[in-house]
Amino acid sequence: MKKVIVSLVLLFVLQIASSQDYKFGKVSKEELEEKYNPMDSSASATYLYKKRRTFFVYNTNDGFELITEVHERIKIYNQEGFDYATRIINLSKYNSDEEKVSGLKGYTFNLIDGKIEETKLKKDGIFESEEHDYLDRTKFTMPNIKEGSVIEYEYRIGSPFYWNVDEFVFQEDIPIKKIDARFEAPEYFNFKINTKGFLMITPDRETTRDKITFTDKVRTGGNGLYDGAARTSYQNTNVEFSKEIYNYSLENVPALKEEPYVNSIDNYRSAVKYELSYTKFPNTTMKFYSTTWEDVVKTIYKSSSFGTELDKSGYYDDDINNLISTVSDPIEKINLIYNYVKARVKWNGYYGKYTNDGVRKAYKEQAGNVAEINLMLTSMLRYAGLNANPVLVSTRKNGIPLFPTRDGYNYVISAVEVPNDVILLDATSKYAMPNVLPFRTLNWEGRVIRKDGSNETINLYPNEKSQNTISMLADLNDMASLEGGIRYVKSSHKAMSFREDYLETNKEQFLEDLENKYNGMEIADFEVKNDTELSKPVMETFKFSLENQADIIGDKIYFSPLFFLKTKENPFKLEKREFPVDFGYPSKNKYMVNIKLPEGYKVESAPEPIILQLPDNLGVYKYNIVLKQSAVQLIVEAEINQAIISPLYYDALKEYFKQLIEKENEQIVLTKA
Repeated sequence: MKKVIVSLVLLFVLQIASSQDYKFGKVSKEELEEKYNPMDSSASATYLYKKRRTFFVYNTNDGFELITEVHERIKIYNQEGFDYATRIINLSKYNSDEEKVSGLKGYTFNLIDGKIEETKLKKDGIFESEEHDYLDRTKFTMPNIKEGSVIEYEYRIGSPFYWNVDEFVFQEDIPIKKIDARFEAPEYFNFKINTKGFLMITPDRETTRDKITFTDKVRTGGNGLYDGAARTSYQNTNVEFSKEIYNYSLENVPALKEEPYVNSIDNYRSAVKYELSYTKFPNTTMKFYSTTWEDVVKTIYKSSSFGTELDKSGYYDDDINNLISTVSDPIEKINLIYNYVKARVKWNGYYGKYTNDGVRKAYKEQAGNVAEINLMLTSMLRYAGLNANPVLVSTRKNGIPLFPTRDGYNYVISAVEVPNDVILLDATSKYAMPNVLPFRTLNWEGRVIRKDGSNETINLYPNEKSQNTISMLADLNDMASLEGGIRYVKSSHKAMSFREDYLETNKEQFLEDLENKYNGMEIADFEVKNDTELSKPVMETFKFSLENQADIIGDKIYFSPLFFLKTKENPFKLEKREFPVDFGYPSKNKYMVNIKLPEGYKVESAPEPIILQLPDNLGVYKYNIVLKQSAVQLIVEAEINQAIISPLYYDALKEYFKQLIEKENEQIVLTKA
């Protein structure tokens, strides 16, 4: 009987979806009355309808223009869904060419006393800004938002960058009830179709005929004595062509839930990317854009903003000669040049695999984007006789380039090949070190490009474990207060992360945040050593006092020996995970805790030692307590041996953290001696 009821409910939902009127402005009472998404009651909002059409139009003055039309309708269930009332349209620009938005209009619909009321999006809700030299942004916020509102908007984007078709996204962070998408491409443009995500997305494909009409002005008469007055007429010429059309229609698309330890959730979002492979216009030769990685690399390397910049050396040669004139050891040369570039040229915050103003200007003005800094570094290393090459990288937020594409990489670092090793360098971060790259670049694989034109992938994740050793010596009194001292010693990526937080933050704010992190801890004698000596582990020490660190019941005291250092919750909560767990780098945490017991108490019981192991040596957890007459010593070691763990091990990883947390929550019981 229950199965019959569920089937009827699903059928009812599908019937509503299929009969729904999605014409702009035709919002129904049923949509406004809906209290939650029947397929996902946890959703704070739902796309009721998502429509996109991307196609080409021909302009006699400018040639082909890429047009994208967007129409979206969103139901907001509660205050958490209010964020979806603010939307952002990114508009690319380069030199005098720029994308433009037009036809933006929108309404907010509310059900008031049984009647549908609409509020129009006005100019004061639309904001335009210039983000940087290559990006403008139009942002709008829908008016009169309430729990239960439905918002609807549409707009049109015109782009001169016909080779850059934005990804068709078929899965969002909230559910989608209905999607219609359409892509139209004239025969002059050949696109590769790249699909990602876990949804089965197959377009309905058709071929039609279209035409471009050219209008020419023709003047006749007026040349002779008897010809009469000159006359002007217009003559139309049609150029016919075929057009490929791809139609997508999906219903009830589940939300893509954000999860911890994901390099970028967008890597797993179901989407389709149309990548321009080549163009073939009438009476012209074919122009290739990207077909294979060799084509992609060749195109990038030949750019005047990439390969040409690597060949320039006259602007720095005297400085580098003076820097390394007495040095013969390759590793010492690498370190000298790397530290010189980090100190000389400051990163301006712009990503990019291409230079903006060029390496010469960046060197002179001591500031540049990612490409200017790291191509400069690569050039200097080559000048010093080292086998250095640029490495194309896609940052974590940019996703993983699964298919040959010029747009898949948005960053470049440097690699030096030495006997039996490859040293990766990124001079944009003053706290980075050889083979200790900024976290933003730790994204699967990069692609090294050598002088001879060859290329290959290279692993970006470090092999060396990043370590954090915590030593704590503390006194627990019979009022459940804890006082003592603590020392953290961090290396590799953990040290770099600490330095970024500590050295780039107001010191008073840093201490306040630290005290708040541990629920009102009072901190004194705070000190940091080796904060700017990158070759050494960074050391953080302080004294502390903290109340309510044990439970007193009768004549017994109960406490976890890790106190505020214990792991509080399992980061892995989903029943099933379809994508890898990405920790960024292998790591080891070691805790050495010495607790002096309150006078007059002894240990009645304590947690047993344990060793937890992940399969295939992916990780290990060791927990051991040593009991003394008036003290307890605890040693805990937790290691993750690989940066990325396959989803095949998700159940084991989830259980590993479950048992780890249970162990760290086990308590020592003290009783009066």
